[in-house]
Amino acid sequence: MSTDAINRIARHVVTTDFADLPRDALAAAKKFILDSIGVGLAGGSGPWVDQLIAAHQLSSTKNNARVLGQHIRLNHVAAAMCNAYQIHNAEFDCVHEEAVVHPLTVVLSACLAEIDRVRTNNCITGKQLTRAITLGVDVACHLGLASVSPLKFFRPGTCGAFGATASLAVLRGFDTDQLINAFGMVHSQLCGTMQAHTEGSPLLAMQMGFNARNAMTACDLAGQGIPGTRNTLEGQFGFYALFEGEHCLESVMPQVGRVWRITEVAHKPYPSGRATHGIIDACMKLRDRHFQSATSVHKLIARVPSLTNHLVGRPVNDEMDINYARLCARFVAARVLIAGNVVTEDFSAVGRRDRETLELAQRIEIEADSNPNPNALSPIEVVLENNDGSKAKCEIDVIYGHPSKPMKRKDYLHKFRSNWKRAASPLSDSACERVIEQIEALTEVTNCAAIIDDLVP
Repeated sequence: MSTDAINRIARHVVTTDFADLPRDALAAAKKFILDSIGVGLAGGSGPWVDQLIAAHQLSSTKNNARVLGQHIRLNHVAAAMCNAYQIHNAEFDCVHEEAVVHPLTVVLSACLAEIDRVRTNNCITGKQLTRAITLGVDVACHLGLASVSPLKFFRPGTCGAFGATASLAVLRGFDTDQLINAFGMVHSQLCGTMQAHTEGSPLLAMQMGFNARNAMTACDLAGQGIPGTRNTLEGQFGFYALFEGEHCLESVMPQVGRVWRITEVAHKPYPSGRATHGIIDACMKLRDRHFQSATSVHKLIARVPSLTNHLVGRPVNDEMDINYARLCARFVAARVLIAGNVVTEDFSAVGRRDRETLELAQRIEIEADSNPNPNALSPIEVVLENNDGSKAKCEIDVIYGHPSKPMKRKDYLHKFRSNWKRAASPLSDSACERVIEQIEALTEVTNCAAIIDDLVP
């Protein structure tokens, strides 16, 4: 088989200069870097963070990199892993819907660790970081978009690893051959099954961390001249054969360098699986016009694409773990109908066991529709039926937060400031505003390590 695809992608990453990036891509990069930092700070106060950090402290020797919102330092490989875990830990990180990838989670985590790794000898500028993030997201999303099969492995992790490898290659000044070797190295380390998603296990977010770690290791090895595989995407045991199945690179490759995927990334307005968000949108509209009370609901039926049903169509129960609850559309829909919103506190131990919510959730049904696209999250249809026989229907074609239905600046800044206050250790309000200012002017920043200074106690 041909190795044209991996060569083409590597050349795109290596030869694309900052000056080649269009304005809308630069604007999107700044917006989602800020969003991901905030989400990572909030995720630092979530479950199993302390234990993950403690495990890495046992093996860390050269502690040269910082972790979002934490007092500690780890080696750059461990820091990349912990940051990625924190960013995905709260199910609040941005997403490319069509690719089914959370592209900044792994990419930004690796870049933050790299900024700290080199900071004593080299300053990574805002222009360098923006270029690295934009190209890393490009790689992750192009690879995800080429898949035409249902999810078999956890694509945000696997595609994220390729994206992070590309970003690190930019920051380290790799040539095309070095990047191809690094892609081969990371391919041999890819991980992330859907079992963690199915069970609602903390391993789901940890798989993002594993792949950030693996991207860092891949670049460390390739930087020493160790060769990797060459036919990494299309080979007999390449990425698509092992991790995806059916694919159509031919439809994606002509768009490389022409379509900037970071402009297609969507905000997550709610701290739950993106596949729940279309149902949330519909329930909000139905609540405003047709909802009477939790006890008045006879049933609510959400007809959704097969992927949405697969990801979040799970049953509700009294003993749900936090990760499971965030991926349970029945629970989330019930919360929206009762409270009018979905917030982080809904997934606390108390929130997950709210009797009114759980009882209403039992009367909510999730059904797969006939949408032939295995990667679609919309459109969806939600029907509310009350005990008095009245019915109402709401259809959602575009989910709130998608670039064609974007969050307003004031809303995503509110999200960032709210997440800032949830950091594991208190961070000052002045530092919060300074980070917003620095990220919005990122291309003028001369040393990105100074931004990280404000992200740790």
